[in-house]
Amino acid sequence: MSQNNQSGSSAVKTGPKKSFFQENEKSIIFIVAGIIVLILLYFGYQKLYLAPRAEKAANQMYQAEYYATIDSLQNKAIEGDGSFPGFKEIADEYSNTKSANIANAYLGGLYLRQKNFKEAIKYLEQYSETGSEILDPLIIGLLGDAYSEEKIYDKAATIYKKAADKSKNGYTTPLFLKKLGLVYEELNDFKNAEAAYQRIREEYPESVESTSIESFIARVQAKQQ
Repeated sequence: MSQNNQSGSSAVKTGPKKSFFQENEKSIIFIVAGIIVLILLYFGYQKLYLAPRAEKAANQMYQAEYYATIDSLQNKAIEGDGSFPGFKEIADEYSNTKSANIANAYLGGLYLRQKNFKEAIKYLEQYSETGSEILDPLIIGLLGDAYSEEKIYDKAATIYKKAADKSKNGYTTPLFLKKLGLVYEELNDFKNAEAAYQRIREEYPESVESTSIESFIARVQAKQQ
């Protein structure tokens, strides 16, 4: 008799299993609602905040770009002229916009020309790649130049390699392969210097850099003997 009661009570306890959604319905609804809110906030931020700022930054940058083309007016390009903002203000005030990103590139190049390599590094490292096959490797290469001028050759080598491989073309790739070879020479890594120069000779024979590359190859080969 007791056995029957036990089996009966056991049968009562075993009911239809709830699905995962039924068991977690409230928490799932809250999560989905949270995701929807985040999506709405993101698009609102893009449309109502970033878009007007981006347009304003683009409208204000043309004067700084003009100053950047004239050597004697470089400081105005950086700092502004009292009426129009310079690249520093645009980069700081309008962060997260395309104009601020381009301002970082300009600042890096201008500081590099002024031999202020630490400031050049600061702004070039804030540059975000745009997907351009020419602009991106050139800006990356400028960062390599700044590290090279600071004699931080191991870092320069890493960056030049990235610039050379970023977009394989007959203009930027051999340019930065040659610079890569030169910093490898500074590091007394003549084997890798030769490999960089050999790539120019074999892969980019029509490039400007290839016209004198034989002498560079001969030099590093001699140093390996």
